[in-house]
Amino acid sequence: MRWILGAALLVALIAAPARGTSPLVAELLSFFNRYHENPARLDAIRAELEEAVKTDPDVPNLLALAQVCFIWGDIRATSEEQKLQAYDRGRQAAERAVELEPKNVWAHLWFGINTGRWGQTKGVVRSLFLLPTVKREIDTILELDPKLPPAYAFAGNVYYEVPGLLGGGLDTAERMFRKGLELNPRFTSMRVGLARVLIKQGRVAEAQQELQRVLDERNPENLADWTMKDSKRARALLDSLNKPS
Repeated sequence: MRWILGAALLVALIAAPARGTSPLVAELLSFFNRYHENPARLDAIRAELEEAVKTDPDVPNLLALAQVCFIWGDIRATSEEQKLQAYDRGRQAAERAVELEPKNVWAHLWFGINTGRWGQTKGVVRSLFLLPTVKREIDTILELDPKLPPAYAFAGNVYYEVPGLLGGGLDTAERMFRKGLELNPRFTSMRVGLARVLIKQGRVAEAQQELQRVLDERNPENLADWTMKDSKRARALLDSLNKPS
């Protein structure tokens, strides 16, 4: 299931508290907005963070590892097995951070994101057992911080993909995406998500407007994601809608 967007929802995490931030963690926080310039650097950052958590498994290091594992799985992995390993390692790191700080919203967000992506990669039938965990994390995240934009991106995609009989729904997905965009209108991956909902609802003209706004965005929250993912997805969807029937 496409329970989560690509790395674009990472953008707001720069705002996360970074007490005692190490140089490596600080590098990751600044690098993911421009990973398109040198994606191979993600390999080294991931390896270095793995070593860091062995000697200093504090929350900032664990969350940075969870983050880079997610990005690496999306950007660098070349096989399903590599993706599953990366997302699984990311959720393990985030779960440990949750154990250390149960009220840390970023720990819950990274645990939910990596768990969802692992399930998506594994496949629909084999990942439905994860749905209660993913939905629990959404509720926890929104309770801890109801003004966190990536939480609404995460939730919007879950409700978009999950069948109605299992608690999903397009109306809820639309509400989540629109709330997130109220908080951060430059969150282009969330705008693509909203367009997908509108397409499924048959509101094609509205979807076209949202997709064009993605393409016209001159100051995206995450330039790397806009360059490598969001603009491409928006263009592909817009072209498909504009094809003669």
